[in-house]
Parts: sequence; C-alpha cells; structure tokens
Amino acid sequence: MAVTDEAIERIKAMIVSGTLRPGDRLPKESELAAELGLSRNSLREAVRALSLIRILDVRQGDGTYVTSLDPQLLLEAVSFVVDFHRDSAVLEFLAVRRILEPAATALACGLLGDEELDALEEQLSALGEEPSVEELVAADLEFHRTIVRGSGNSVLCSLLDGLSGPTTRARVWRGLTQEDAISRTLQEHRAILGALRARDAEAARSWATVHIASVEQWLRSTL
Repeated sequence: MAVTDEAIERIKAMIVSGTLRPGDRLPKESELAAELGLSRNSLREAVRALSLIRILDVRQGDGTYVTSLDPQLLLEAVSFVVDFHRDSAVLEFLAVRRILEPAATALACGLLGDEELDALEEQLSALGEEPSVEELVAADLEFHRTIVRGSGNSVLCSLLDGLSGPTTRARVWRGLTQEDAISRTLQEHRAILGALRARDAEAARSWATVHIASVEQWLRSTL
C-alpha cells in the first residue's frame, strides 16, 4: 500500500470509529502525523485527496475539519465522475435510472403532501401543450427531482440527481427528432401525477418505469 493510501485509510478509520466526528477539527499536522506514525508529506497528500471528495474541508488559516458528511455533499464526487461519461454509456445510465427512479417514485407516493402535488400540477399547466424542447427538458428534470426529494431518502435523491446529467442531452435529442416526444412526455407526467394523487404506489412505479423506458427504447433504436 502506498504511503498516501495508508494515510487515507488511517484518517478514514478515525472518522468511521467516531474518533473524528462531522464538524470536528483535525489535530495539528505535526501532532496527527506523529499520532498516526506517518510522514507529514504523506499526511498532507491524504488530506488533499480527502478534501477533493468532500470528506475534509481545508480552511486556510483556520485548520482542517471533517465535513458534515451529508450524503448530498459526498455524492457530489459521483456527479463529477459521471460528467466524464462517454456517449455510449448513456444507455447504462438510463438503465440505472430505470431501476432507482421508479422505486423513489413509489416511496414518494405516500409522503408527498397535497401542496407539493398541487405545485407539480401547476408546473404542468404552466408548461402548456406545446413547450419548446428546452423548456420541456428543464421541467422534466424539476418534475422528477421534486418527486424523488419527496421519497425522503437523501442518498437516493443525490444519486439520481447525479445520474440525470448524462441523460439530459439524450432527452433534448429525442425531443428534437421524435415526432410525438413532447406530447408523450406530458402524457406520462400526468399519468405519474395522477397515480401519486391516487396514492397508488404501484401505478406510480409503473408509470415512472414506462417514462424512462420510452427514452431508453428510443435511444437504442437510434444508436
């Protein structure tokens, strides 16, 4: 194991064991290096690496702290890596969405309040019957983000938020090239919302699956 990797593992162990908790300030570099039996250089590299993935927060002139370790913060690293996807991988991202998003939609079914459902209804009404492709895709992202947030699972929400990026271009492409893409998307959104209003979790799950699968099916036919 490289010395930097060992330093990362040592700091990780301190956080996992509870020796260091969210918001805690790390001991001074010289003290921590001596405590862990590491060189200051390897410790410095480990801190730099852990700060990149939002485990640690290096504050100039103040010290190094453990972050909140909030799932949304930690999963930003996933979003960053996802941005480097190749176009050929879009189908794989859609497949993952097809697994996770219907489950999140079903979870949200019993948790979304009437006010939130009314807001989704207003969003759909404001969009009208003939929105531009760009308007539709932006509304689509917000529609699903609101529902997934309603699942009450912050990890699931952050994962799906990170996975939505690579599929955005595919959705725009579909809107521009498939004749009935806009009307189908609006129809599917209304069906999902109707199932949510009826508190029918299985219907909501099914419509969410159909919605994502239709984009996936179209993309497979065009590649």
